[in-house]
Amino acid sequence: MSRNLAVSAERIAADIDALAAITDPDRPWTRRAFSDLFLEGRAYLEREFRAAGLETRIDTAGNLIGRRIGKNRSAGTIMLGSHSDTVPDGGRFDGIAGVVVALEVARALAEAGIELEHDLEVTDFLAEEVSIFGVSCIGSRGMAGIRPDEWLGRTAEGMTLAEGIEKVGGTPALQIARDDIRAFLELHIEQGPVLEGEKLDIGVVTAIAGITRVEIIVEGRADHAGTTPMGRRADALGAAAHVVLAVETLAGELAATPGHFAATTGEFEMWPNAANVVPSKVRMLLDIRSEHRDDLGEFLSALSSCLEGIALDHGVAIAPPRLVSDNPAMPMDTLVMATLDAACETTGAGHRRMASGAGHDAAFMARIAKAGMVFISCREGRSHAPEEFAENADIALGAEVLLEAVKRLDMEL
Repeated sequence: MSRNLAVSAERIAADIDALAAITDPDRPWTRRAFSDLFLEGRAYLEREFRAAGLETRIDTAGNLIGRRIGKNRSAGTIMLGSHSDTVPDGGRFDGIAGVVVALEVARALAEAGIELEHDLEVTDFLAEEVSIFGVSCIGSRGMAGIRPDEWLGRTAEGMTLAEGIEKVGGTPALQIARDDIRAFLELHIEQGPVLEGEKLDIGVVTAIAGITRVEIIVEGRADHAGTTPMGRRADALGAAAHVVLAVETLAGELAATPGHFAATTGEFEMWPNAANVVPSKVRMLLDIRSEHRDDLGEFLSALSSCLEGIALDHGVAIAPPRLVSDNPAMPMDTLVMATLDAACETTGAGHRRMASGAGHDAAFMARIAKAGMVFISCREGRSHAPEEFAENADIALGAEVLLEAVKRLDMEL
């Protein structure tokens, strides 16, 4: 379907291609936060921000920000953005598309001669992906004033996180939560197959799912693999296999109910890990994503009951799941979601509401502003892989939706 867009699909493609070229040549597409390649990508973005008429700065948290001043300085700020860092062997579009689209919205506003009441800021957040320091969303946490102070002492590659933030131009000793941001919008590839499968253009995100991780330890007994009869073993691995299947079954049942839910046995260790020894111990780490808190409670309760039965059937000991980390879901703002729905209708974009199973900077911006996200489809739902791909026409349509949403929010807020 041909559409007349106020944004430039050609400029969007050129920016994404330019950033894609700034990569470790042996590991496309890799441009990790705090690296020299990351700084090179930042330098490109800063040049393009300035060419678009934006005033640029690096804030104390290490975020690159381009500002377009509005008519009413007391009205506050509408912010758009995402991140330009990648995972190793990551993708050309994860985060990058959101930064480029935010820049293109600023360009389109300038070309149309539209002066907003609010300031408009385009932001490239620092280290949204898990960084060399083992933590993520460093920039958005800092902007929200919730980056843990103890993180600054984390070390990697001969420097501390504090030194890394200084390297990119930030001031880690200062952490001040922004109180002027009235709305925040982020475009991102879906990183899943729903939009492509349903042949829809846009997903209006309802919530960013909570991420809970629990550890399960199965204690059996080591015995000789050749001489111990099958009926007299306390095989920790055999029992653990049933635990994994229980996780899959219970998660599948909850996934069939309204709201996003997923659970994955992501880490798995076995002792003594020898071919001729009956396994004595297994450790598992579950990653659980839930849009609704009640679903998480139901899952953990049902899993605990299953563990009791598995332990009894297999003659092993299984401790109750141990909570390792727990970040509740973050709902998106109702006004912003309604505005994005209306923007989709105006632009003719087929759309649906959906939760995000992945974490994003928007989850932390939602603590200090009315926040919303739009998803665009990516080929076969692939992401965090070299094969990650999004059609430029889909990205441009997403940019048009954000442009329309910014104009509406400027009047409605």
